[in-house]
Amino acid sequence: MSIWWSLHLRREAASVPLARRLLLGTMETAGVDPDISFDLSVALSEACANAVEHGGREPVPRCGYTDDASYPDDAASGGGSPDGTGAYHVTAYLDGDRCRIEVSDSGPGFPPATVARRRPSLAEHGRGLHLIEELADHVRFRNRPGRGAVVSFDKMLKWRDDSLLKVS
Repeated sequence: MSIWWSLHLRREAASVPLARRLLLGTMETAGVDPDISFDLSVALSEACANAVEHGGREPVPRCGYTDDASYPDDAASGGGSPDGTGAYHVTAYLDGDRCRIEVSDSGPGFPPATVARRRPSLAEHGRGLHLIEELADHVRFRNRPGRGAVVSFDKMLKWRDDSLLKVS
């Protein structure tokens, strides 16, 4: 069994719960264990919140879900996203016994320490990225030069006993 979906979302705070609800609904329908679904939905919320906060070249009001890990000032970057919408993208794959999620934006990218996985501290900022790492089995932070940042993460799935679409 495989399920795949992709969203093109505006960088607005309201897009975060929309993506989360779609993921939770998909996993519930597929029969994924609720604890696994919850972990992935929290990780997705953090990744989306970072895209909303930092993922474009124009300033965006704070949405309350973010970590401000030493990002350059978006206003100084000059202009909107390449497609002119201030959008970000979420793609989710449920394939066999694994879920993979990718969130990409058109912002300035991650600071070098984030991509290199050297976390200075969790004092005030950066906790969302750390939370993604704790909730997922594998996480990758990368920059697409001139095109933004990408967070991808995956997790092995467990299935409810009454699952209709469970991998055999």
